[in-house]
Amino acid sequence: MFEAITTSLWNLLAWQHLAYMMLGVIVGLIIGILPGLGGIAGMSLLIPFIYGMDTTSALAMLIGLVAVVPTGDTFTSVLMGIPGASGSQATVVDGYPLAKRGEAARALSAAFAGSALGGIFGAIVLTFFVVIAKPLILFFSTAELFMFAVLGLSIVGVLAGNSVARGLAACAIGMTFGAVGAAPATGEMRSTFGVSYLEDGIPLVIIGLGMFAFPEMAELVRRGTSVAGDNSEGKLGAGWMQGLKDTFTHWFVVLRSSIIGLIVGAIPGLGGGVVDWVAYGHVVQTSKDQSQYGKGDIRGVLASETSNNSLQGGALMPTLLFGIPGSGSMAVFLGGMFLLGIQPGPSMVTTELHLTYTIAWTLALASVIGAVLCFVLAVPLARLTFVPFTYVAPAMLVLICFAAFQARRELADLLLLFGFGMLGLFMRRFGWPRPAFLVGFVLAESAEGYLYQAVQFYGWGFLTRPGVIVIGVLALISILLALRGRVSEDGLVQKAGAAAGQGEETAAPPRDRRPQIIFTLLMIGVAAIALQQGLDQSFLGGVFPSGVAAVGLVFLLVLLAGLVFGKPDHPANYDQEAHTAAGTPSIWGPVFWFTLLFVLAALVGFVLAIAIFIPAFMMMRARKGPVLALVYMAACVGFMIAMGYFLTLDFPAGLLQKFVTLPWPLR
Repeated sequence: MFEAITTSLWNLLAWQHLAYMMLGVIVGLIIGILPGLGGIAGMSLLIPFIYGMDTTSALAMLIGLVAVVPTGDTFTSVLMGIPGASGSQATVVDGYPLAKRGEAARALSAAFAGSALGGIFGAIVLTFFVVIAKPLILFFSTAELFMFAVLGLSIVGVLAGNSVARGLAACAIGMTFGAVGAAPATGEMRSTFGVSYLEDGIPLVIIGLGMFAFPEMAELVRRGTSVAGDNSEGKLGAGWMQGLKDTFTHWFVVLRSSIIGLIVGAIPGLGGGVVDWVAYGHVVQTSKDQSQYGKGDIRGVLASETSNNSLQGGALMPTLLFGIPGSGSMAVFLGGMFLLGIQPGPSMVTTELHLTYTIAWTLALASVIGAVLCFVLAVPLARLTFVPFTYVAPAMLVLICFAAFQARRELADLLLLFGFGMLGLFMRRFGWPRPAFLVGFVLAESAEGYLYQAVQFYGWGFLTRPGVIVIGVLALISILLALRGRVSEDGLVQKAGAAAGQGEETAAPPRDRRPQIIFTLLMIGVAAIALQQGLDQSFLGGVFPSGVAAVGLVFLLVLLAGLVFGKPDHPANYDQEAHTAAGTPSIWGPVFWFTLLFVLAALVGFVLAIAIFIPAFMMMRARKGPVLALVYMAACVGFMIAMGYFLTLDFPAGLLQKFVTLPWPLR
């Protein structure tokens, strides 16, 4: 162990490690500031760039990002009342009222300090938990690890939304897409339909960006959020030192919230979507004076921000030690570990113990550095939150396409990105839990591998092992409890809001269920095709995808029955468009612009497509002048060309390049 600690310290203090960690921190702060993107989209943006990097540098960059995204998203939550990500929703309840009465600096200061302390607490507990968990981890075989994957999936599916059937169906559909390509046991091709691109499976980065970044960007462009106007609510005011003082005055709130964040993070599937509300509700309910909650109580800000940062340390526990992502961003991080050749599980407390310690201490250091940077750069960073998103959208869309293109460096990368982007858009509209889909996709490979190994070592008798039975019972109990109590993020929000006196009138359920029914039927078609494809394989090649598809079909049919025969208030009945305020622009406007970029890329190649798309978007959608549009376009194209030059890559070619010989980078 001493050798592992020494190696970890050398890794942590190496200049290259610190440099890449700082890069991750900076990207994480930017991603956090942009509303709606969050850690999953940010991690997906970085994944393509870890190819060829050494292990510790790549991990430093990823951990640097995941540590500070919950800190960066505080700006929009406090200054604009817009949650930067799901884990900062509760921050709005008291942070925004503080900003409106001129105490934004106090709220931000307390949030940054609480975030740093929460991150440090999570890293410290993770460090000591590794020592305690070592004998426990080594006790588990591949049979128990497979059942842990099942347990993680059951919890994710249940807690990701107010419809249990919809949550578990999303898990199953995600695993179905995760099983595309060669079967691990036999090498048979599954669900490729003769397309060579799919033989290696669907790239993780495509899933992460398509399911999360694409829909959120479309929604932000549609609504014009990130526009704070000229009102005084955006001013920071005074109170920086008061916020620091509040953090230590309410130290017990910080400690309890850190513990809550750690526990919630360690339970696979709870993640950032509920941790802030759990901590907020606990602090409200245990406070003697509840009169100021919802009106600007600094304890509410501390509870939310501390818990969503200590969450990362807790989420790393099942991710590193069991290969089960504790949250959506950890699912992408797990995929990054696979790309780096790191196998999570028992090896992380034996041969790779130094990596585990390096990750834990990098998390603590990045949390502190992120908080310090937020203090130092608060004023200029705050101004970024008031930039109209129509300025940011073209560059972000180009960057997302560029990151997706790194998956295979083919035009098919962009086409697949658009396809999963549209899938994510409809899942968001109809309340399908996208983190459950993502975790299911990531866990498909490891769960299938553990299943094959368990069958190989023990036969199907592995299902009778005591550990397997116990974990299976826990998975079943979690599902039954959810069916009985409908444990959901919405329920936690309502409880916390009621405790704070912030309950809001629930919007009327949608009357027209046809769009939801059509989408559910399409998902049934996907599951049916996967089932048929699995049944056409040999037993070892098809048992996993066909089994997952069969389970998914069961829950999809339950969901369909609820939509067709259920009452208006049935949990399955949700359509975001029914709750959208009158006069809100149609979502199809942003979709049209995004489609235009992909069509142009297919016709004339990626670089020329950018040169055409950006001026058209800036002048016609953002209503800006031609000079600004051309300057913006030149900056984006120049950045892409520079990245292509340093990474020695060719950009996606279109139909034009087949008939005309063009110089690099247009070819």
